[in-house]
Amino acid sequence: MTVAAVIDCLVIGGGPAGLTATVYLARYRRTVLVTDGGKSRAALIPKSHNYPGFKGIAGPELLARLREQAQMYGGVIHDREVDSLRREAPGLFIAECEAGRTRARSVVLATGLIDNTPEIIGISDPLAGGLIRYCPICDGYEATDKRIGVLGPVGEAGKKALFLRTYSRDVWLFATDVTHGGSELKNQLMDAGVRLTGKPRGIQRNNRTLAVGLEGGDHQDVDVLYAATGCCVRSQLATTLGAACTESGNLKVDEHQQTTVDGLYAIGDVVSDLHQLSVAIGHAAVAATHIHNRLPSRYR
Repeated sequence: MTVAAVIDCLVIGGGPAGLTATVYLARYRRTVLVTDGGKSRAALIPKSHNYPGFKGIAGPELLARLREQAQMYGGVIHDREVDSLRREAPGLFIAECEAGRTRARSVVLATGLIDNTPEIIGISDPLAGGLIRYCPICDGYEATDKRIGVLGPVGEAGKKALFLRTYSRDVWLFATDVTHGGSELKNQLMDAGVRLTGKPRGIQRNNRTLAVGLEGGDHQDVDVLYAATGCCVRSQLATTLGAACTESGNLKVDEHQQTTVDGLYAIGDVVSDLHQLSVAIGHAAVAATHIHNRLPSRYR
């Protein structure tokens, strides 16, 4: 990955946010390199129905289209994961990976997050062929009138369950904690008709449904199961440089998507609690345009 010259921008992360930023920067005639460790959350999307302009598009297909578009305008993509990032001087960043070193005037961090998979016996595939999901904002509509399960601590899972009541009367909350949350939330769940079960012990996949085993030997069949087991925000490269973040690890940015470290930008899920493709690509356009405008002009 060693790049001898100093490039205008290094984009770390080859998901929708990082690739969109690359498209913009390349079209601004800036030298831009994307490093992609292959961990984009978008690759796990069976089909997105709320991405603008598509009635449905699978995550891998969207990533392939964005890659092709970025490379068409001169963006360079290396399938490598950055191990460390440091500032050598004002306006100069050094990124290291197993394959070498890159020097850049600015950096866009688009590393996203990793969902915590539920630790329930019986499921080896973390998505169970599309029956286990994570984002009700993304695909709650597709669960309309189905038997919906939500799994996780009541504090988090309860909020998802209430949101999903918009789409179905048949919502079950499989609480993984002992205390079952606060009384106010439990009252809200009861008023909404969400059914709170005993602690889940295992999951069995039966063709296109899931049977969630409960303490005591009972089970409940659901058509789709939403996991509310938290996530890990991949913001460490920025925080090691002193970038400010929230308690959950999301990076704090200004109106241009710049972190508290000058020249270091952050976009997509590493910034926002609203994990949406449209939010990520909006961040990318804002960050890329600000980077272009602050770099020295390059007339041809």
